[in-house]
Amino acid sequence: MNEEELKSEVERLRAENEALKKPRATSLKVSEKGAVSVYGMGRFPVTLYKEQWLRLLSMSAEITEFITANEGKLKTRE
Repeated sequence: MNEEELKSEVERLRAENEALKKPRATSLKVSEKGAVSVYGMGRFPVTLYKEQWLRLLSMSAEITEFITANEGKLKTRE
């Protein structure tokens, strides 16, 4: 590779790196095993079966209260 091609490659990699740092939109998908996967929350999807999601969703008020009660101990992701 000549110098111009190397500079071009470095710029392409920088742009790709910046794109990877941006938060992705949250999306849903049915996994191969029939579970619900939520993408865009972190590096890996959050995957639970239907009954697990429904159980978790039924606890939404408790989860919110827990987060509020433990606000000082919890960290936020930057």
